[in-house]
Amino acid sequence: MTVLAWRETGVPPAGAELFASLDVVGRREKAGHHTPEAVVRAGRQGREMISRPGMLLSVAGAAVALVLVLTVVLVLGDEKSPKPGPPALGAGLDSLVTDFTSGLSVDQQYRPPSSDERRMTATGFAAILDRRGTAEFEKLGFSMRDGVDPATGRPYTIAVNEPGTERAWGMYVIDRSAPPTLVVEVPHPAFDLQTELFGVDLFRRVPGAVLLVAGAHRKADDSKADVAHEENSVFHIVATALAGRGLTQVQLHGFHDQNLPSTDIVLSSGATVAGDAARRAAARLVAGGFAVCRGWDERCKGLEGTTNVQGKLAASDDTVFLHVEMSRTVRESPERRADVVRALAEADLRKP
Repeated sequence: MTVLAWRETGVPPAGAELFASLDVVGRREKAGHHTPEAVVRAGRQGREMISRPGMLLSVAGAAVALVLVLTVVLVLGDEKSPKPGPPALGAGLDSLVTDFTSGLSVDQQYRPPSSDERRMTATGFAAILDRRGTAEFEKLGFSMRDGVDPATGRPYTIAVNEPGTERAWGMYVIDRSAPPTLVVEVPHPAFDLQTELFGVDLFRRVPGAVLLVAGAHRKADDSKADVAHEENSVFHIVATALAGRGLTQVQLHGFHDQNLPSTDIVLSSGATVAGDAARRAAARLVAGGFAVCRGWDERCKGLEGTTNVQGKLAASDDTVFLHVEMSRTVRESPERRADVVRALAEADLRKP
């Protein structure tokens, strides 16, 4: 690496003068110039090496071999490098979540949980919520850690699925500064772009929030990874556990601008009946300057989320479910993101 660094910086490392002298002498010998003048120009080290041709060849060969080995290591890397572990606790939640979602793709591995794994998910997540232990959830391949978000100073517990395997079952973050109050769901990261950032920002605005981020691209495994439309997923089982405790679910999605050119946000209650929480959210968003299509009052070009399985769950549990579809223009603007999150937080969705 020192040889390569020398080429990059122009500063010779320790021992580089020896490599230079050897190079001069080698060229002269190949040309047949064994004159005293050539020896003088090669330097004192070159004269000593010329008097010992065997040593010259040995040292030069070793130098070449060293350069070749270093080059191979730099180019190929270490094929046996360990897989990345759980996220570092010093990082902010936005970094943890974006690092997690950046690895998702259509071609990634994924499989739904088995019946035993679904049972373990339900009992294991309940144990985490109630601070009764993490062992059962860890058996599903999750890494568990407690940390503090630098942006808010609030403590949290985070569970992250093992990387690079078919058990791509999500990231779950519980704000420990208050009892669970609101569920913030991101079912389509890496597909509905930037929705994970809205999720983190809304999570930060609500003490006691629980953030759910799917662990696979929605198209993975022939779309079996689409957790918003598949009940057989760890994501849905976790949502079920939280809705069973009466918590409101806010689910974040995105649509292309051309689908509804005159609309910024589609707000709906999925399969549930729109209540005061949905109407408060709509009013806040309109006050924030957004053009809102209210799914309970008008048609919104099939973006009302009526087939969403978490929405159906809320309807059966008689709990609140808010389906939020945002245009790409809104999602790509940090300023508009802040306005959306502020409006939803001020609507106080923890209340029915």
